[in-house]
Amino acid sequence: MITLARTQITEGRKSKVIPHPTSDDKGERLRVHDLAVEQVRDRLADDVRRGLSAARKFLPPKYFYDELGSQLFEAICLLPEYYLTRAESEIFARRSDEIAGAAAQGSAVTLFELGSGSASKTRRVIEALLRRQRRLLYVPVDISTPALEESAHALLQDYPALAVTAYAGDYDAALPRLGENLDDAVRALVLFLGSNIGNFDRGEARDFLRRVRRVLRAGDRLLVGADLKKDPAVLEAAYDDALGVTAAFNLNLLARINRELQADFHVRAFRHVALYDEREGRVEMHLESTRTQTVRIHALDLDVHFGAGERIHTENSYKYDLAELSALAAATGFESARTWLDTSERFSSNLFVAGGD
Repeated sequence: MITLARTQITEGRKSKVIPHPTSDDKGERLRVHDLAVEQVRDRLADDVRRGLSAARKFLPPKYFYDELGSQLFEAICLLPEYYLTRAESEIFARRSDEIAGAAAQGSAVTLFELGSGSASKTRRVIEALLRRQRRLLYVPVDISTPALEESAHALLQDYPALAVTAYAGDYDAALPRLGENLDDAVRALVLFLGSNIGNFDRGEARDFLRRVRRVLRAGDRLLVGADLKKDPAVLEAAYDDALGVTAAFNLNLLARINRELQADFHVRAFRHVALYDEREGRVEMHLESTRTQTVRIHALDLDVHFGAGERIHTENSYKYDLAELSALAAATGFESARTWLDTSERFSSNLFVAGGD
């Protein structure tokens, strides 16, 4: 059983370190960095105040992923309506060796992942890379520290040639740190899977990929998962399942605010809404008040008034076509090199290559 060996606290950031069980005592198999953990509650407070004071109320989707929210999302990925995970997993099952070969191009690779979650799909890529190189460094980033540590421990148990340097935090905190893991002799492959790109609007997606590009060097690779445009009924069902798991995931956001900001949301007085906006090319998720009510958020000294039917916009999931994805790469300093589709052509895995500096 792998256990944490020691804890270091420097500059307000916590790092947990596990020695690498090899003949080289200097090696380390796992390092987990908690990035600015003391600021999370303050950021939540600021974002909740701003979002619930807006004329059209909203809450950032990154706050879905407390411990329960992360577990609910893993359950969503198993639902029959939520085809995205199965489609992407099918691509990796059939094409992981092709993906690894196109990424490596004869070089050793360091594997990064933004929004790693359970890393279940990542295992296919790890295995394909380890068939090409003796050792592999995996650098995951996730907002949920428990999910990150659990997945890292499972991977280390299963892959003795793997080392993990993990960052628990949001992308703003983590992206500047990723360069610490670049090696001149090793190519970087960054995974951004599960249609996470769809959580950004079109402008935000461009800005985010430009930030990723600034971390990388010419020739490094970025693998972007993107859900493709399709029948609105199929899209809406994926975000409003019959069992109500996605509804529980959405409503858990209010329970988190109750717990962490001492609010008094009556969670059952809100309902989950998912709809596809064809003009914008996105699925929207909302929480709709079922009655006129006032919510007190004690930590903010804030009263929030809701009319019956008034909504809190909690998430967008933008859908793409292949031409839009190629244009996105070109606009952000990448070239779209390869695209893989599942057999039903519902989902795409897109290999972007960083252009010259």
